[in-house]
Amino acid sequence: MLFNKKKKEAKKEEKEKQKQFEEKSREISEQLARAERDLKEKEPVLEKEIVAPVSEKEPEGFFSKFRKGISKTKRMLVGGLMDLAVEDPIDDDFLDDLEDSLLAADLGANTTAKVIEIIEKQADKKEIESQSQAVNLVKDTISTILDKGNQDLPLAESGPTVYLFVGVNGVGKTTSIGKIAAQYKNAGKKVLVAAGDTFRAAAIEQLDEWCKRAGVDIVKKDINSDPSATMYEAARKAIDENYDILLCDTSGRLHTKKNLMDELYKMQKVLKKIIPAAPHASLLVLDANTGQNAIMQTREFSAHIGLDGLIVTKLDGTAKGGVIIGIVNEFDIMVYYVGIGEGINDLQPFSARLFAESLFEQA
Repeated sequence: MLFNKKKKEAKKEEKEKQKQFEEKSREISEQLARAERDLKEKEPVLEKEIVAPVSEKEPEGFFSKFRKGISKTKRMLVGGLMDLAVEDPIDDDFLDDLEDSLLAADLGANTTAKVIEIIEKQADKKEIESQSQAVNLVKDTISTILDKGNQDLPLAESGPTVYLFVGVNGVGKTTSIGKIAAQYKNAGKKVLVAAGDTFRAAAIEQLDEWCKRAGVDIVKKDINSDPSATMYEAARKAIDENYDILLCDTSGRLHTKKNLMDELYKMQKVLKKIIPAAPHASLLVLDANTGQNAIMQTREFSAHIGLDGLIVTKLDGTAKGGVIIGIVNEFDIMVYYVGIGEGINDLQPFSARLFAESLFEQA
């Protein structure tokens, strides 16, 4: 009991001290304010007010963001290679270290083996002799792998151009469609979006919100309705109302589920009934953070429905961006878009030249 009484008295005393401190602080603040006002009143008045320039931070350009976005991949791949770039002769230990560096950057076993084979052949022919020459050859080989020539998405010769987007849940597929829709709209195209992910209400709502932001139209149906019916209605509307672009969302397929893959195949057939050349491109959306799993997804989707290109999201913040090199090499497929942030302008057409240059440019 005595202990509790002392405890209460101590708390009361502490509160009183705090109150006195706050009052003293207010008094000091008021004194400083008065002194400042007095000084201003005594200052001479200038005939013209001098206004300090407003410093506004320039919005960061895409190229700058892209370079930052692949910085972790660069450190993983190029950092390791630069450690090997000496004038010593090429030997087995060097080749082992080189192989480890390439695998660590998620180029994949097949692409890594191809690069090592090229190094070994040129070393045997004495076309290269030093480790630094071998590293330069790696750079040239990666640039060659990525260079697929014209990297513009195919367009319909007449009528609407149709793009079908596929991919597993969580890779940023719906968001990518919304951003691409906004870009086409800003380019003056008449854009229609088909909400084919009818298994998740959240996906329909998210896509609908993106369409509102972008100012484009959408065809959507109730949850759990037939996604192929959505494709049919959207294709019909695109023809009848002269749309330039039709972007078709699909459910976040588990690439190991054959029945779901079969449904994707059905959706493609439905689109072809209305627009024979559709889809003009089937695009797989991949999350760069998944590394080698992205290669597995590409293999499965390519085998089941065929793919025309890739969109690689979340390239920023990952050291696994080398997976792009592995996928392009293994499947001889184009990367059309890359995402390096959350903003609407952070999903941009992929440039093999920019990727290679950014990866190997000197810091």
